[in-house]
Amino acid sequence: MRNKWLLASGIFLWTSSVVLAVMTVITRHQASTDFIEGETENTVVNSDGTLRLAQQSRVVDCGGLLDDAWSVHSIAADADGVLYLGTGPDAKVIRYADGAARQVYPQESTDPNEVSDSSIGNEHVFALATDAAGRLLIGVSGEKGKLVRLADEPEVVFEEDRVQYIFAIAADADGNIYLGTGPEGLVFRLDPFCCNPEVVYDAKDKSILSLAVYDGIVYAGGDERGLIYRIDPDSKRAQVLYDSDQDEVPAIRVDESGIVYAASTSAAAARMQLKASGVSLKKEPGRPDNSDESGASSTADSLNTANNDKTKEEKKEEPVSKMPLPPAAKVAGHVYRITPDGFVTDIFSEIAVLYSLLQTDGSLWLGTGNKGQFFRIDPRTEQKAVVFEDTTASQITSAVQVDGAIYLGLSNPARLVRVNKMLESKGTFESPLIDAGQPARWGKLQIEADVPDGCQIEMACRSGNVKDSNDATFSDWSQPVALTAPTVLACPVARFCQYRLTLTSGDGDNATPVVRQVTAAHVIPNRPPKVISVKAQRSRNKKSPYMIEIAFAAGDDNKDKLEYTLAFRRAGRAGWILLKDELDKPKFQWDGRTVEDGRYEVRVTANDRKSNTPETTLTGSRISDVFVIDNSAPEIKQAHLVVEGRNVTAKLLVEDGFSVLGAVRYTVDSNEKPITALPEDLVYDTLAETFSIRIEDLSSGDHVIAFSVADDLGNTRYKTYEVTIH
Repeated sequence: MRNKWLLASGIFLWTSSVVLAVMTVITRHQASTDFIEGETENTVVNSDGTLRLAQQSRVVDCGGLLDDAWSVHSIAADADGVLYLGTGPDAKVIRYADGAARQVYPQESTDPNEVSDSSIGNEHVFALATDAAGRLLIGVSGEKGKLVRLADEPEVVFEEDRVQYIFAIAADADGNIYLGTGPEGLVFRLDPFCCNPEVVYDAKDKSILSLAVYDGIVYAGGDERGLIYRIDPDSKRAQVLYDSDQDEVPAIRVDESGIVYAASTSAAAARMQLKASGVSLKKEPGRPDNSDESGASSTADSLNTANNDKTKEEKKEEPVSKMPLPPAAKVAGHVYRITPDGFVTDIFSEIAVLYSLLQTDGSLWLGTGNKGQFFRIDPRTEQKAVVFEDTTASQITSAVQVDGAIYLGLSNPARLVRVNKMLESKGTFESPLIDAGQPARWGKLQIEADVPDGCQIEMACRSGNVKDSNDATFSDWSQPVALTAPTVLACPVARFCQYRLTLTSGDGDNATPVVRQVTAAHVIPNRPPKVISVKAQRSRNKKSPYMIEIAFAAGDDNKDKLEYTLAFRRAGRAGWILLKDELDKPKFQWDGRTVEDGRYEVRVTANDRKSNTPETTLTGSRISDVFVIDNSAPEIKQAHLVVEGRNVTAKLLVEDGFSVLGAVRYTVDSNEKPITALPEDLVYDTLAETFSIRIEDLSSGDHVIAFSVADDLGNTRYKTYEVTIH
């Protein structure tokens, strides 16, 4: 059977028909973007979201010959499997065969009167190849570019005033040699004897960085504009096969059916994008229908996670129904597949600078920069994987296959690495930290995986309360346990948990466990609800100014369903009076006319009883700021009216119990146009104000003077006084 273990990037809540606050939370890692956040050692993550053992790799000892080099720019192999490494900045070529390395260019001279080529400085070997006779061709770049043929002695077979750099060397079926050069963007053709050079294309680009020849046609990649050319060397005419959105095309390969694969890259875009992102290994949902795809081994065990239709995903990718278009986004690195009829498909995109492209065994192998990663790409299944990553070197600048092994040339520092077909016998994956948000009890870990006979997956775990697994307070790793069923995460109660999977292959077997998903469970104890804010204020609705609007906000760490109880009291009192219970919305309107004027407080209490048993129900509460209920108008406490001839002077003392005075107006004999009066200090700003109001030129006889006094809330009182003018 099969072992399937799943760990997804989202958080899932398992619930039942009666929702309990003490719930099981399931964290899943199931996509490549989940696994890539962890740490791998001798394991790789594929874009299909699987984790498996990596291919074996080792650094090849070149006897110190690479110590002074910055970069292995190029690698070539002859028919006997002998490797040649082109380096910089000293333009050395190193031969590696039978476990031994030696320098073959520049050759040290035994004649003391002869100036050795080793005196050359700041030169690079960006391109190596062999001619029809198996002799090594060395493209030397520097102040003056040249092609050197190495037989018994090095021989300069090509030099041209317009050439400083030779970036690419390719040969056709007839043995003709093609050179991609700079800084004038020239493509040269030489005959099989490296004679009779001629320009077959003069591009607007400064340099031609890559070349490939298929069926008499030359394919070239330029710099600055990201163009891929199709050149007929006989007619010396060219057409643009594809205009990519990147700046440079550093590598081109053509397969046996004439399909062109071109690596296009932009170093400037990579620098910007790497500030915010890492390796994505993203793929669209599903996979292409591949008739060659084989099923799981019948001898493989299978582990499976439990299905749960209540699982709620934070984020879900939906399949797209329309066909993908050639990408237009300025992502730093792309690999394009171009069919003989010119149809372009993007089969790889990554935030990385691309350097080298190798095609073998039905796969593409891509060397990238910034993080020293080597990708395997399957054009049929859209799958990609980081098969090698160097934590020391920055770029993988060249690659070649010899006897089933792939040799990589690395830069900064310069190294030679061998990647074998055989898989590592043992590898580990350390997950990213799983954050429960607060100390939690950790449950069981389950995986979804294929485990061939003789293979094994073991799990260990640890926990802590800081977001750094290397902190000394983190627990030790638990003892490894072979995964054959759901297994308890045997680590202490803590906020963070980390698991480690150890994948082991059988003795002498090139099989690997394949982990698809991992699930890890934890339990969060019930936490009391939190009432975050409470606000009570007089309604702004002019039709019901007496209503008190109570609004509040509450939350619950367990995501429990909450209900609320409201109580009130006069400020300074001890006891609370129930206002409303079993409220399910965070707002309430209270009729302020049901209590006397005064200063009040409201308490909101949240409870989680709907998601808990009576024994586990918890509450949380918060009290509002003191607010005023004032439904009464101000009073005229004192009024003294004095008649002086035809004039009247009114001296008033107006007071309100709780609110600032807002306005005092008066009319004479029910005039419809009231006159506003100001306090003696000219400012309405206190509960009590004095007024001195002079009314002039009244006619003889009886008069009625009416005063309206209002507080700042609009509560208004009316009072009239009678006077007689003689």
